[in-house]
Amino acid sequence: MIDRLAGRDGAVYLLLAAYFMINVVLRLASPASLELDEGQQLFFAQWLAPGYDSQPPFYNWLQYGVVQLLGSSVLAISALKNLMLFLSYLMFGLTAHLVIRDRTLAVIATLALITIPQVGYEAQRDLTHTVAVLFSACMFALFFFRALQQPTVTNYALVGVAIGFGILSKYNFALLPTAAALALLTDRSLRARLVDPRVLVTVAIATLIVLPHAVWFFGHVDEATDRTVLKLTADAGTGRFDQISAGFFSLTGALAAFAGPTLLVFAIAYRGALTRAWASQTDWTRLIGRMFLAALVLLLLIVLAGASNIKDRWLVPLFFLLPIYLCAKIEAAGETSPAAGRRFAGVVLAVMAIVPLVLFTRPQILGATGQYGKQNVPYGPATAEILASGSNRPSIILAIDHQLAGNLRLHGPGIPVTVAGYEAFEQPFVFDAGHPILAVWRRRDGAPSINPSEGMWTWLNDRGGLADRALDVRDAALPYHYGRDGDLYHFSYAWIYPAAAP
Repeated sequence: MIDRLAGRDGAVYLLLAAYFMINVVLRLASPASLELDEGQQLFFAQWLAPGYDSQPPFYNWLQYGVVQLLGSSVLAISALKNLMLFLSYLMFGLTAHLVIRDRTLAVIATLALITIPQVGYEAQRDLTHTVAVLFSACMFALFFFRALQQPTVTNYALVGVAIGFGILSKYNFALLPTAAALALLTDRSLRARLVDPRVLVTVAIATLIVLPHAVWFFGHVDEATDRTVLKLTADAGTGRFDQISAGFFSLTGALAAFAGPTLLVFAIAYRGALTRAWASQTDWTRLIGRMFLAALVLLLLIVLAGASNIKDRWLVPLFFLLPIYLCAKIEAAGETSPAAGRRFAGVVLAVMAIVPLVLFTRPQILGATGQYGKQNVPYGPATAEILASGSNRPSIILAIDHQLAGNLRLHGPGIPVTVAGYEAFEQPFVFDAGHPILAVWRRRDGAPSINPSEGMWTWLNDRGGLADRALDVRDAALPYHYGRDGDLYHFSYAWIYPAAAP
C-alpha cells in the first residue's frame, strides 16, 4: 500500500481527506452532546473578540467564522476541526518531501503523524486549541525549511505568518521558533539564515498578526494567565525540591506518552534497522535533533522556574517532527525495506480504523457500563423540555459553565447564552414579563442540585438584586444517551421574571 501511495502524486492526501471526512460523518451520527472544548467553542462563537480567557483566540476566531456559515451545529464544530487536521497533515507531508528524498519514506513520515496519540486520538476526541497549534506548527515547519533552502522574502514572510498564527493558537508555541533559532545558531552552515535581514520581515508580520490580541493580553494579564499557571503548578510540592522533582517526573512522563507510541510503531516496522539508523545523520536530522534538544532545555528551564505539571499535549508544537526525524535517519542509514513498509502500513491502517471506531462506539460502551461520558448526557432532550416549560422564550440563558452553555446554544439556537464572569461580552437584552431570564445548572455527576453556583448568584444579584428572591427551582431528569434503564441525568433550572409591582 505504501508503495502505491508513493507512486501516485497526491494519493496519500486523498486517503487522508477520506479519513477525515469519515470522522465528520461519524461525529454527526453520534449524540449531539458537546464535549468540553466543543461546548466552549460554541459558547465563545457568539462573539468575535481580541481575547476570551486563558487560551489565545485563533481557533475561536475560525470557529466564529464557520458558525456564521453553518450555524450553531455539530457540523460547524466537526468540519472545522477535521479541515484543520487535514491541512496539518498536508503541510506535514509537504515538509517530509522537502527533507526526505525517498518518496516511500516521505509517505511513511506523513502517515506516522497519526501514531502520536495527542494528534491521532486526543485531537479528534475533543481538543481544539491543540489542533490550532498543530496546524500552525506544521505551517511553520514547512516554510521554515523552505526558507532555509530558498531564502526568499516570501518564505521568510510565510514563516512570520506561521509564528503569528502559532502564538495566537497557544502561548507555548513561542518555544518552537525559539528552539529553531537556537538550533540555527549552533549550525555554522545555516547560521546566516538567522541573521539575514529578511528575518525582519518575519518579525514584522508575526508582530502585526499578534498585535490585536497582545493589546488585550496586557490589559487582562491575570485573566489570560491565572488558569495556565494553576495547571502548570497543580502538582507542586510543599518545597522547592518537591516541586522540581514533580516537574521532572511530569516532563518525563509527558515525553514518554508523546513519543513512546510512535517509537514503538517504528520499532515494530523496522525492528533492528531502527537501532542501526539511530547513529546516522543528515544536515536535516542534525538540525531537527538540535531543535528537539533546545526544546527540551527550554522545558527544563520552565520546570526549574516553578512548573510541576507538564501535560503531554503541550509537547505537540515542540516534538511533532519526530516521524520526519526518524524517517530521515532511516534514509540516511540506507535501511529502507519493502517488508518494513508493509508492516508499517498494517499498523497505520489499524490505527485509522480503530480511532474512528472507538470514538463512535465510546458513548455506547460507556452507557452500557454505566460509566457515562460527556456525549451520554442528554443535553438535547433536556433543553427541549426546559424551554417547553416556560410560557415565553427567554431573553438570555445563564449557564453554570462553558460546556453547558455551548450545549444550550446548540439546542436552543438564537437564544443568547452567558456564564458568570463573561459579562463583558454580553449584549443588552430585554427583561420584562414577556422576556424572562432562564438559569440552568447541573452537577457533573448528574445528581440533583438545588442551588445555583456562587457565580450564578452573583450574576443574578448584579442584575438588580434578583438573587435576593426565592427561585422556583425545577428539575428536568432525563435518561442518558445509551444509558441503562433507570439512570437519569438531572438538570436544575429556574425561570426568572421581574418582580410584580407593589
